[in-house]
Formats: sequence, structure tokens, C-alpha cells
Amino acid sequence: MVEHLTLNQRVQGSTPCGRTKRRFPSGIVSFSFNINLNSIAMTVVIILFWVCLFIVFYTYFGYGILLFLLVKLKRLLKGKEKKATLPPDELLPDITLMICAYNEELVVAEKMENCRALNYPKDKLKIMWVTNGSTDSTNERLAKYDDVQVVFKPEREGKTAALNYGIHYVKTPLVAFTDANTMLNSESIREIVRAFIDPKVGCVSGEKRVCARTDGETAAKGEGLYWKYESTLKRWDSELCSAMGAAGELFAIRTHLYKEMPQDTLLDDFIMSMQLVDEGYKIAYTPEAYAMEYGSANMEEEAKRKRRICAGGLQSIARLTPLLNPFRHGVVTFQYISHRVLRWSVTPFALLALIPLNVILVLAKQGWIYNLIWILQVIFYLAAFLGWWLNKQGKKNKLLYVAYYFLFMNLNVFRGIKYLKTHKNNGAWEKAKRG
Repeated sequence: MVEHLTLNQRVQGSTPCGRTKRRFPSGIVSFSFNINLNSIAMTVVIILFWVCLFIVFYTYFGYGILLFLLVKLKRLLKGKEKKATLPPDELLPDITLMICAYNEELVVAEKMENCRALNYPKDKLKIMWVTNGSTDSTNERLAKYDDVQVVFKPEREGKTAALNYGIHYVKTPLVAFTDANTMLNSESIREIVRAFIDPKVGCVSGEKRVCARTDGETAAKGEGLYWKYESTLKRWDSELCSAMGAAGELFAIRTHLYKEMPQDTLLDDFIMSMQLVDEGYKIAYTPEAYAMEYGSANMEEEAKRKRRICAGGLQSIARLTPLLNPFRHGVVTFQYISHRVLRWSVTPFALLALIPLNVILVLAKQGWIYNLIWILQVIFYLAAFLGWWLNKQGKKNKLLYVAYYFLFMNLNVFRGIKYLKTHKNNGAWEKAKRG
């Protein structure tokens, strides 16, 4: 009987050529297929997790480490760059210091005192205020200064419109830009002019320094730490090839290189300077020329700035697409993507994606490393939350507000996306109150 059944099974499973087909219960096949699908899905999750983690680490730490090593290598091969020697005062070039202002009556006297304290030949330094749309007594107060050129346009169209309008009145070969509420060190103009001795330099960026009026100003403290790190990266960027953008608080260009920008441009300083990089010029970073300003009065006011800056960053990426071509710009493209593009586009999304990806890997018991990273993530977000809570209570903790400010900056990228959609064709912005 057994032999008969075996023979019968063979007959039913035979092929015309005598080969035997193997048959499996449909449940086993389905189970095997599900196992394969789950395995593939988990592999995808693991890959996405490590890609996101790498992007976040590289953007905020890895690029700085790599940049430091590249600069060290360049110094070994070519030696450290030496500062150029300034010519005698009588041979120094004329330069215009342009101050774009909107309703800045409260700082006119302090700013003018600061301008007059600049160590540069008075007959070679031209002071120009462009007061776009001011409705307070800014113009009346400026009228008291005989050595100031006031360019007034009654319509309030934003800073970019003011720059486009004011540049037509500049008659000097160099023009420096600064804000009304920032104070410059006495040697700043000389140091800027020194950098222009190199004919490859089309733009010079000074250093931004943020100070706080009181110890409790969390916004100023967070922004100050951020700018210390940012200034270090700018210095290394400049030494490797070119700084990646200028800070609007203090920078200068060769006047004939100025190109008018669309009036809805949000980051005029960044667009203006990086356009010159696209044309083959270098942005020199000069920390010896610095601008000091107070940080935002509070985190709500700081959010206004960060939202607009993030929106401007996304706008800049869209308008500076030639810089993304490594075949045209080489090292500059590497610097631009690493230092700017990732921060304003990909990295905030990667940071957000790490949360659900890590949860999936922990629940799927994929290993101790994912458990450890999840614990670190929880600690970080708890620290950021406590930093936010302490700020609400008027208290501070250095470690906690670093976590809070880091998360705050990345969250404002998402707010910037909304801002960019709702402020199309509008370059005017709401001023953030300073401390």
C-alpha cells in the first residue's frame, strides 16, 4: 500500500520528460514570501537610518573635522597665507560705508559716533545712509551730520530694494555694507581694504559677534555660541578656497561687480556675495574686521529672524543652482553643499526622520546600538525641552540651551518653508527686537 501511494505521487508529479515537480503547501510559500518582504523592509529602514544619521553628523560635526584636516594639509603643502601690507594712507582707496535703515531713529547718534571712530582717512571714507520707507525721525536726525549722504526712498520695499537703489549713488571703487544697529571695531575698514589687495577677492566678509545685555538672554547666548562655531568654519572655508557667503552685519564688494537682485530676495548679503563666487571671485573672511550687535530680545523675536533666514536659505539654493555643479566649481561646490545646502534643506528632515526610524529598529530588536542611539535621542530631546521650559521661567542652563537652540534652528527650517510660500514677491520683513 505504501509502495502504491509513493508510485501514485510520482505519477501525479511527473513531467513529460520524466522530471519530478516539487509541491509545497500554499501556507508555507506565503510565510516564506512574508519573511522575505519583512527582511527587505527592515534592510531599507536600517539603510535610511544610517544615511540620516550620517547626514546630521556630517553637517554639524563631520564637515568641520574634514575642513580642519584639509586646511592643515594645505598649510603643509603651501604654507600659511600671510597678510598683505597696506599702502600709506595717501594711497588707500576710497570706500563707501552704506547703511540701509528703516525707522532707526534710536540708534542714529550711536551709529554715527561709531562711524567717526573708524580708523580710516576721513577724506577717503564716505558715509551713506539709505533710508527706505522710514516714517520716524531718522532722516531729520541724519540731517544734522554734514558728512553724511542720505538717500531716501519713501516706499518701503525691503532691504534688497534699498541696496539696488542706493548702489547707483556710490562713486567709490569699494563699498562696504553694515546695519544701523551694529557697531564696528575701529580697524575694520582698514582690514577690509587689506583683503582687497588680492585681485582674486571680489568680496570681503567681516566677523559677526553677538553680545547680551544681561546674563539671562537665552537668545543672545544661543546665537553667540552658534556664531562662534560658524565663524571658525568661515575662517577655514576662506583659507581652503572661499568663504561660503558674507554676513550682512559687515561685508564689502568691488562696486563694479554689484548686480541688482530681485526685490523679493530675503538673504541679500548671501546672494550678492555668492554670485561673485559663481563668477570666479573669492570671498575673503576677515575676523579682524568685526561687527558687534545685541542678540534678539527673546526667543520669540529670534524666531522671526531664524524663520526668515531659513526661508532665504531655501530661496538662495533655488537661485544659485550653478554653484551645485562640481564640474564647474569643484571645491567650491563641495564647500557650498556641505556648509550651506545641507543645513537649509536635507539635514532638518534627516533629523526628524531619525525618530520614527530609530523607534522601528528598537521595536524590531535589531541590536544594542539602536537602543543606545534611541536613549541618546531621548536625552537630547528632554534636554531641549528642559531648556525651553527654563527659558519660559526666566532661568538658564548652558548645556540645556545649547540643545534647545540647536533644535530651535532646525525647526525653523519648516517654518521657513511656510514663510517662503506666504511672502512671495515681498522683500520687506518684520524687524526683530534686540536685547
